[in-house]
Amino acid sequence: MKVFASDCTFDYSWEEVSTANWRKYCPWNQSSTHVIAVDTLSRGVDASTGILRAERLITCQQSAPKWINALIGGKDTSHVYEISYVDPESKKVTMCSTNLTWANLLSVRETVTYQPHTSLQTKFTQDAQITALCGGWQKVKNSIEDFTVERFGQNAKRGREGFEAVLEMSRRVFGEQRERQQHDSMKMAA
Repeated sequence: MKVFASDCTFDYSWEEVSTANWRKYCPWNQSSTHVIAVDTLSRGVDASTGILRAERLITCQQSAPKWINALIGGKDTSHVYEISYVDPESKKVTMCSTNLTWANLLSVRETVTYQPHTSLQTKFTQDAQITALCGGWQKVKNSIEDFTVERFGQNAKRGREGFEAVLEMSRRVFGEQRERQQHDSMKMAA
């Protein structure tokens, strides 16, 4: 098993980040064009804790080399199962995901969290446990895991850059809407 770990700080409040998180696969995010569909399987709020729990199925355009798909009978799409928890009390978003495609050959279990760093910044942490399931072929297993960790790191960097674009667009679009609402409310009160 190999581990990928990363963290950074976004210069946006936790409220902005936790809201924009649901828009990260939107059309204006050029880093997520490989995402074909995001289907919500279930969602609900625990009445006693206030924690929102959501399950989603994310369908992506497969990025594996064509020869690998041909060799093991892969398809052009892949699927990821994600469970998210949003705790408004502790201000923490936790997302846990695992690959469904090729899960018998490679297991990728990722955990992402967003928590306030300051009132205007949000701490992002990401780790992934990557395990190639090749039986006793240790050299092959290590090579697959090393390659996957490297690819995961490249994709994580692009994902963070894309999420920054979503955050900026959300701030512009929804900030302007809030300003208009506040302006209209002040006019009505006067």
